[in-house]
Amino acid sequence: MEPRLCKECEKPLKGRADQKFCDDYCRNAYNNRQNADANNLVRNINNMLRRNRRILEGCIKAGEEMGKVQRQKLLQAGFDFTYHTHIYTNKKGQQYAFVYEYGWLALDEGWCLVVKRSAKD
Repeated sequence: MEPRLCKECEKPLKGRADQKFCDDYCRNAYNNRQNADANNLVRNINNMLRRNRRILEGCIKAGEEMGKVQRQKLLQAGFDFTYHTHIYTNKKGQQYAFVYEYGWLALDEGWCLVVKRSAKD
């Protein structure tokens, strides 16, 4: 019978018959390497969402609930219109794209209305 080896460091295993790793360190290292691509994708998307949220937050003056900004200014700040958390359609049928509590509505002539939803919405 061949000796069972750790999937990470390939040291001989002692103990349970279904054991795959010699210790927690090897188990974590193996799983982190297996999930690295998925973790990087999620991390990059979360970074983009955070950046978009920060940019939208900066478009609204303190104490106000909305602001108006040119689309080009958002793009120059690094805003990526493809990353948002959800879409909201109001009673008029207008669609706002949101990044968490901050949203935007495309207006005419290259302008965007930026809004902040209150906690009660």
